[in-house]
Amino acid sequence: MTIPASIADQPPAYLNGTYLPLAEARIPVLDRGFLFGDGVYEVIPVYGRKPFWFERHLERLQNSLDGIRLPNPHTAERWTEIVAGLVCRSAHDDQSLYLQVTRGVAKRDHAFPKDTVPTVFLMANPLSTPSPESIRDGVAAVTAQDNRWLRCDLKTIALLPNVLLRQLAVEAGAAETVLFRDGKLTEGAASNIFVVSGGVLLVPPKSPLMLPGITYDVVLDLARQHGVRHEVRDVTEAEVREAQELWLSSATREVLAITKLDGRPVGSGRPGPQFRHMYALFQELKAQFRGSPGAPAHA
Repeated sequence: MTIPASIADQPPAYLNGTYLPLAEARIPVLDRGFLFGDGVYEVIPVYGRKPFWFERHLERLQNSLDGIRLPNPHTAERWTEIVAGLVCRSAHDDQSLYLQVTRGVAKRDHAFPKDTVPTVFLMANPLSTPSPESIRDGVAAVTAQDNRWLRCDLKTIALLPNVLLRQLAVEAGAAETVLFRDGKLTEGAASNIFVVSGGVLLVPPKSPLMLPGITYDVVLDLARQHGVRHEVRDVTEAEVREAQELWLSSATREVLAITKLDGRPVGSGRPGPQFRHMYALFQELKAQFRGSPGAPAHA
């Protein structure tokens, strides 16, 4: 499709009913998202101008809104319209769609304000997936104790603990921080973590201590469909450190092998056969999704 020259050179955004260039988006300083981190968000990959597993993302958005007691400002149909309008304004077929809802603008007070209109913000950026080198060689990770709050299943914008934990990886030249709580794996600072031990794919069950990742669900669905031996159960720190393979998964990084943990090789130190199999399945699923006949841009 032809993108108007006026928007082709900058990411498009949506703010409270208006589409506009991202650089022109503004919110008042009294927005509770700015003052308190009082809001939730979603990150949705878009392949071939079609949001991936969009209904699942809307379900998770609703769960997060319910968790912070913020009424959903839109119906599923209206969210679909808004997203379709934003996706078609981007110059890119593959996009990373960021969606955020805050409690809105009010006098600074911890208590919920009455009759405040939520702030709804979205932006569409080019989708940046892992490089061929990181897929071929894997990435490094470090570990840390999970010191975040007890409602990590809510995708809130109050991400300072995750930011600090992820910074540990950045400063170590690594891609992610793998987190443990009470001797058990929870997740990564910005991803879910999978373990291959004894030829079996292991992953922690969903709980308030980890984000229910959409890509986590995709990987488990693919494992079930293709006969990959797997168990959803508590995973110990020892099992992680002695793993044959480690993977991370997220909306933008898809599925990626961790081949070094705290400076030591994981398994052979190369992406393993289970990862290569799952990566191929994931790419096949993407190709099918892109080419699904008659699917509208907002499917």
